[in-house]
Amino acid sequence: MTQNIYDNQKFFENYQRLSRSTKGLPGAPEWPALRALLPALGGGRVLNLGCGFGWFSRWARQNGAARVLGIDVSRNMLMRARAETHDRAIRYLRADLERLSLPSSSFDLVYSSLALHYVKNLRGLMSKVRRSLIAGGSLVFSVEHPIYTAPSSPKWRTASGRKFWPVDGYLDEGPRSTDWLAKGVIKQHRTLATYLNMLLGLGFSIAKVNEWGPTRRQIASQPSWADERKRPAFLLVAARR
Repeated sequence: MTQNIYDNQKFFENYQRLSRSTKGLPGAPEWPALRALLPALGGGRVLNLGCGFGWFSRWARQNGAARVLGIDVSRNMLMRARAETHDRAIRYLRADLERLSLPSSSFDLVYSSLALHYVKNLRGLMSKVRRSLIAGGSLVFSVEHPIYTAPSSPKWRTASGRKFWPVDGYLDEGPRSTDWLAKGVIKQHRTLATYLNMLLGLGFSIAKVNEWGPTRRQIASQPSWADERKRPAFLLVAARR
């Protein structure tokens, strides 16, 4: 079963204070880059995996999607999503992404933001996603970048006068336990090659890959983001069936 850390009360209380939780999509610094990967949504059927508070599900409807299905394993997330959604064309479902069943050829877009790095059997899920897409349908997702999920040395090192986090054990894939908002959060570390080759092996064509870091303009408005230029924080991928 997918780790349901968002129903851990301590974790959830801390998560609700994040900018992306209080401000929605504009509070996520990678959102403009992720939005640029999306196809036109006019009349489309959208599946939102790991829908969280429903920010994207509502945005998709406001931008032309005919129907949206949001899926999440967390009761806490879905409770807030339902409370903030007043649109009968958006439906939310509680389900484990490790055991998900999807109808064939039913969606024009499958979208996921920062959820797939929790899924152990990602290949199995992506196989189901591909079958659920219509011919020519799109998959757009973000995950924590593999450089970010790889274990790092506990000490800072200096190169040319600059400090950075050295990556250690990048090629050793598998679960990683990290203390982020709560202790013992499990994320699945995969290399960049594993993500891309998995999709290609399943028959997807890859349209765009973005190893996201903040722009200079974003740093000018949010100086605290400058550290995110030291290594990419997120991997953004757009693919088609």
